Amino acid sequence: QVQLVESGGGSVQPGGSLRLSCAASGRDFRTYVLGWFRQAPGKEREFVAAVSRNGGTTLYADSVKGRFTISRDNAKNTVYLQMNSLKPEDTAVYYCAAGDTFLVSRRASEYRYWGQGTQVTVSS
Repeated sequence: QVQLVESGGGSVQPGGSLRLSCAASGRDFRTYVLGWFRQAPGKEREFVAAVSRNGGTTLYADSVKGRFTISRDNAKNTVYLQMNSLKPEDTAVYYCAAGDTFLVSRRASEYRYWGQGTQVTVSS
């Protein structure tokens, strides 16, 4: 069992930056693939980024590639999402997720544990 708690959301102007954190409690954090997803009002939840167990492999949605960076610190049981050059279309609730899949994945069904989400609003 893993509990995930996101933080770091907020309001920012276009072009700004935010860093999301997701702290995990429970055992065997380093055995999980970790991902970030987001859901905008009226839209389905979509994949943002994922990182492998040791942090050596990452995967990004095309819409955020080059602007967002996912990383993890297994010693601190935390996964991060650094978001730069934010756009209004990045506005959403952002969720972190943990899965015991072997490879990084874009599919939400591969992730067993989910946080409650943190709101990110990009507006001038």
